[in-house]
Amino acid sequence: MAFDYKKEYREFYLPKRTPGVVTVPAMNYIAVRGRGDPNAEDGAYKRSIELLYGVAYTIKMSKKGGRAIEGYFDYVVPPLEGFWRQEGVCGVDYAHKERFAWISVIRLPDFVTQDDFDWAVAEAARKKKTDFSAVSFMRYDEGLCVQCMHVGPYDDEPATVALMHDHMRREGYALDITDTRQHHEIYLTDARRTPPEKLKTVIRHPIKRA
Repeated sequence: MAFDYKKEYREFYLPKRTPGVVTVPAMNYIAVRGRGDPNAEDGAYKRSIELLYGVAYTIKMSKKGGRAIEGYFDYVVPPLEGFWRQEGVCGVDYAHKERFAWISVIRLPDFVTQDDFDWAVAEAARKKKTDFSAVSFMRYDEGLCVQCMHVGPYDDEPATVALMHDHMRREGYALDITDTRQHHEIYLTDARRTPPEKLKTVIRHPIKRA
């Protein structure tokens, strides 16, 4: 059976609908950076998702191709994630999505090296005849965070975030959003196929001891 990161690391991908504190270890990602409203038709954000999955599935299907990746095991491609920030805003201003600077990511298995990643980018570009130069290898150590499962539309996230921040303060922590520690979302459902009220999103904010 294929290794499923969501099931094997439930504390990171399937938290409760009540906030909790978690320490997230360093992970490797496929990443695409950009700016602008993620809902824009034919915009940079939607294009980034195509690029991410192009590389993700090239790596997953390498077992059937001409590259033997050392340590490879069969796995389910992890969910799409996003790091979000806006200049001058500590968190997210949902009324001005055009001001977003974002990093779209998909987690990489630890067996994927930089060389393997570079091969996958080149292979995806060759097969799809598409420019994948915007895709990069990113290692990120997220560290101490407060997180919660949000169920419902993305625009309703502020209510969940408020619960997270209340819990954080009660537990003796302070928000630690910076240029390098950002609002983080993990998308467990496909917004194209799931009714807004049933969307499941992990929301995570970096914190520190108050």
